Amino acid sequence: MKKSHEIQIIFFDGVCNLCNGFVDFVMRFDRHHQFQFASLQGETAKKLLPEKFHQELSTVVLLKDGKVNTKATAVLLVLQELGAVWKFFWIFNYFPFKDFFYNLIAKNRYCLFGKRKSCRLPTDEEAHLFLK
Repeated sequence: MKKSHEIQIIFFDGVCNLCNGFVDFVMRFDRHHQFQFASLQGETAKKLLPEKFHQELSTVVLLKDGKVNTKATAVLLVLQELGAVWKFFWIFNYFPFKDFFYNLIAKNRYCLFGKRKSCRLPTDEEAHLFLK
């Protein structure tokens, strides 16, 4: 059973525009304030994630219940947790090629969506949601 107010951490590529857009989306629809965010390039990622993720920036990582979820599964779990209409996207978890499509987009994310010069700096209103 899920504990109330259980915090889950979404790790993302801090310079990727697509990844930052996903973070903005989650913040907008996270009515229960169950997510915090940390860049894969940051100190929190170095402390909490296996070393292979420190250099592998092309995946979104969700740390939930002490378990590391990656790629399409991580995104779909986040959508499920957001509830409302978003939870229905979980059906795609049973799609056998979900990570193939995730990898295809991830590989080309900078070309398709652009890249920032430095990692995202949260606004004062967002600061409490971001870990270093």
